[in-house]
Amino acid sequence: MKRKKAASLILKSLAKCGKMKKLTNKILLIVAVCFIPVCVNCQAYFYRVYLKDKGANVTDYNASDLLSEKAIKRRQKSGISFPDYKDIPVNKNYIEQISSAGFELHCTSKWMNTALFMSNNASGANILAGFPFVSEVRIVKTPEIKRKSGNKLDFERVLASADDFDSPLQMLNGNVLHNSGCKGDNILIAVLDGGFINANRIESLFGLYERNGIKYAYDFVENDNFVYESSSHGTAVLSILAGSMPGVIAGTAPDADYMLLKTENPAYEFPCEEDFWAAGAEFADSAGVDIINSSLGYNVFDESTMNYTNSDLDGNTAFITRVADIAVSKGIMVFCSAGNERNNSWRKILVPADGDSVIAVGAVNISKTISNFSSEGPSADNRVKPDFVAMGVTVPVQTYPVETYTSNGTSFSCPVLSGITACLMQAVPEATYSDIVSALKESSDRYQNPDKLYGYGIPDFGKALTTLLNKRVPVPDEDIVAVPNPFTGDFDLIFRQSPGTIEVEIFSITGKLISKTIYPDYLGRSLNIDQIQNMGQGIYILKIVTKESKWVKKVIKMGL
Repeated sequence: MKRKKAASLILKSLAKCGKMKKLTNKILLIVAVCFIPVCVNCQAYFYRVYLKDKGANVTDYNASDLLSEKAIKRRQKSGISFPDYKDIPVNKNYIEQISSAGFELHCTSKWMNTALFMSNNASGANILAGFPFVSEVRIVKTPEIKRKSGNKLDFERVLASADDFDSPLQMLNGNVLHNSGCKGDNILIAVLDGGFINANRIESLFGLYERNGIKYAYDFVENDNFVYESSSHGTAVLSILAGSMPGVIAGTAPDADYMLLKTENPAYEFPCEEDFWAAGAEFADSAGVDIINSSLGYNVFDESTMNYTNSDLDGNTAFITRVADIAVSKGIMVFCSAGNERNNSWRKILVPADGDSVIAVGAVNISKTISNFSSEGPSADNRVKPDFVAMGVTVPVQTYPVETYTSNGTSFSCPVLSGITACLMQAVPEATYSDIVSALKESSDRYQNPDKLYGYGIPDFGKALTTLLNKRVPVPDEDIVAVPNPFTGDFDLIFRQSPGTIEVEIFSITGKLISKTIYPDYLGRSLNIDQIQNMGQGIYILKIVTKESKWVKKVIKMGL
């Protein structure tokens, strides 16, 4: 596959992105640099090349040249300056000079100002180091693949029963968000994993695909847009996030939108996979993703000289950790599994879970007791790790049509927590990363006494929601107000107190019933009304009933 064909695949995929805004042609050209196909399984060396500069300044670009509208809005919400130097692509002339010397580009990282090249030349590092614009060269994959076992992302499955199918959701009190109508709508989650075999064929994800909830899919390992191969690990993760089968699987964010990004090659373990991860994370950022879920981690590699050590878990050493922290600095919430290492000699968390701003998730069983495999902290510089724990033992998953299973691992506690956080973000869209992390910590059962196994413990999303509402949603003088009113698209009903059970009927001015919605257990104080955003301008009547009171409100829709 040639470069033009790869770029064409990207364009076709982006054209299917539904609610995602199209990136500009300049962005597509920048992204396409990262997608030059190579045979990653051939006997070759991979070289990570650190470049001295980018040959450009921030002032050479407009924000729209580099970022989608959604990415810009995310930065604006968090008060983040944009664009910055890290948003500028790597120097094209440098890439061309190296390529002309016989090296094949696989991907780049604008955040780290690096490029990943492939060559059969064992002396390639010496050649690359001779370029005047190169500051450092690292070999991040050798031809020798020493892995003796099978797929490193394999996991045990046990046939599931209907018992406790929604326990992961209930343990975190996430059901209060679902009962309040918050199931991740308008939140974009990127799942970085090793493959999604059967994800487009299993019953629990039929609804996701039918509503076009997959906004983008790309394989950063093979550099093509087919991700339904290599592993079903990502499928299991996605079923925990978006799966919906009554009495069988209760996905934590079934109404969210998703990007499926394959960044892991299950056949080997080399640091080049950190570069694949960086390419995926950077694209997710440019596209405006809200959350990254990464149930991946690294410590030892097929070439032992490349291994990390416990002292490297300082949040600033590992390449992938530094990339993950940059993602957070762009306003993205990054969730990573802590690792399943405590019952072997390593014991500790993996990278990038050691990141200063990365949310590392450990695993407990249904009794809220830490599992024997969940990796322990703290970080090498003595920060609390893991950050939180969620149910990671006997978690319902689906990876094959018809059958459902339960499985164990921090790979699965991670999407439990990230998915419910997506619902929290929907409930309080004004909340920033720091708002949400603080609210989760304060709501957790070990907040006052965090430790190396549980971190801050198990969050209570009902309490976290109340904290965020009190901080971000002003208390009105009246019992209930509509904001804004008049409106042009949607609007919010703001309550002085959480209404509990709530019923909302919307009528036209002539008395015709347009919609009726009932929330049996509404915890929030802000309810978004979008049922008439596609209807004509005019006056509409709202009848609102709670356990305590009844109201009739008039709202006015204006033309655009």
